[in-house]
Amino acid sequence: MILFSLNLPTRLKLSLKVERKRGRPEKPLIPTPGEVMRTKEGNKASFLFRHIFEHKKIRKIVGANIVFLVIISSFLPTYASGTTSSETDNISSPLVMSTEKSLRFPVANVKITQKYTFFHPGIDLDGLTGDAIYPIMAGKVDKVEHSRFAYGKSVVISHGGNTSSLYAHLSKIDVVEGQEVSKETKIGEMGATGRASGDHLHLEIQEDGKTINPLIILQN
Repeated sequence: MILFSLNLPTRLKLSLKVERKRGRPEKPLIPTPGEVMRTKEGNKASFLFRHIFEHKKIRKIVGANIVFLVIISSFLPTYASGTTSSETDNISSPLVMSTEKSLRFPVANVKITQKYTFFHPGIDLDGLTGDAIYPIMAGKVDKVEHSRFAYGKSVVISHGGNTSSLYAHLSKIDVVEGQEVSKETKIGEMGATGRASGDHLHLEIQEDGKTINPLIILQN
């Protein structure tokens, strides 16, 4: 409080009092953990920066311009040391990888006309005589048969691990026993030899001497 007194006659004596207006208590430099957790504007790190660098004491030290730059920088994305923005963009781009399946259907156009059942231990694939037939996977030709009955002209390929596949009712066979084949090797052509009512391929897969549904492994 400052007191001003002027030398005037007693009846005209004037006194002036100037008091400093009481304000709110100055906020602490570091906010309490509760204040940080309760903030709803932006993220908590930004709130902490604003609280500290907007403080009156800090503003006197570093100046308003620097305070403004610090606050703005707290909202900008940062990059790892030694990494440019273009490098970061490349790293964050989706990585496209292509893997080749080890299994395939034995025909180019898949149309199943008969499914696997107890009385039909395989699947029938529709097509025309002369359509190329391929192994379901790499292996070795275990057996080649030319019969007028049952499976007609057929090929059995061993894939190792007590697993084999049978291709029946072929019109032509292009491999011999003991030949190594890949899933891109043409082993024959579709037909209707043996006990067949029309052009199609009968495919069977055996594992440990027992037939399994080919679709279980070909559609995975």
